[in-house]
Amino acid sequence: MILGAVLAGGRSSRFGGDKGAALFEGRALIDHALAALTPHCGALVVVGREWPGVASVPDRPLPDLGPLGGLAGALHHAQAIGARAVLSVGCDTPAIPAALLADLAARPGPTLVETLPIIGIWPAGLSAQLDAFVATDPRRSMRGWAAACGAAFVEAPPLANINTAGDLAALQDVAGAIPRG
Repeated sequence: MILGAVLAGGRSSRFGGDKGAALFEGRALIDHALAALTPHCGALVVVGREWPGVASVPDRPLPDLGPLGGLAGALHHAQAIGARAVLSVGCDTPAIPAALLADLAARPGPTLVETLPIIGIWPAGLSAQLDAFVATDPRRSMRGWAAACGAAFVEAPPLANINTAGDLAALQDVAGAIPRG
């Protein structure tokens, strides 16, 4: 089983408010992330905050460590529930192609998206190695972690990544211009 993890513990300082709860096409950004993960995962979790109707776990070992703190929390939760791996996404990428997530879910070893490294597949057995990396690497970067654990990279089509309210407004404008139906 794969655990789908939405990493949502950031402060959203550039966004200026609760980014995970911000609406895109009538749904919260976190709900878009959960919907993208659902077909590929046997269980779901939101990491770094509470979210209604979904299991939540804290960042590890403490909050405000960036995406690696969220990933560490997800990997430990995966081990606790017997999941073989974690498929991770951020709460701020509302339109992840299903084929990309399916490709990642099928991979046996750690693999992440070259242009957006928060999206990846991580064997649950990496939890202790990630704990050690977080404790000793002052930068705590996803790319540094990828190098430390020997992760592979995959390319992806351009993905919307919402960091500011302006990014969300621009995505809303583009989505509104696409004919539906």
